[in-house]
Amino acid sequence: QVQLVESGGGAVRPGGSLRLSCTASGYNLDAYDIGWFRQAPGKEREGVSAISSSDDSTYYSDYVKGRFTISRDSAKNTVYLQMNSMEPEDTAVYYCAADPVPLMSAGSWSIGEIYDYWGQGTQVTVSS
Repeated sequence: QVQLVESGGGAVRPGGSLRLSCTASGYNLDAYDIGWFRQAPGKEREGVSAISSSDDSTYYSDYVKGRFTISRDSAKNTVYLQMNSMEPEDTAVYYCAADPVPLMSAGSWSIGEIYDYWGQGTQVTVSS
């Protein structure tokens, strides 16, 4: 059972930045497609970004494209989500998720059901 742990959340002012981290003990995250999702109060969960295990292809929702960057650090067994130019609408609980079947595509990465493992989430609040 892969246990994912997110960290790096917090409070930031509009225009600020945060970097979220997703780690797992005992499992090599390089072998998994990794997605970042978020859920704001009263809203459905939505895909934010993802990175494939096969070739490190990256995917972004239209809303965060150009502001957020997903990356892997294999040496640290960590996937990051760098969030810049943050907006109040980015306020949500952010989750990382892992899919052991490397079939991620532009049409599937944001579908939560393809991911087998989920972290507990980290709160991100953007407010002045």
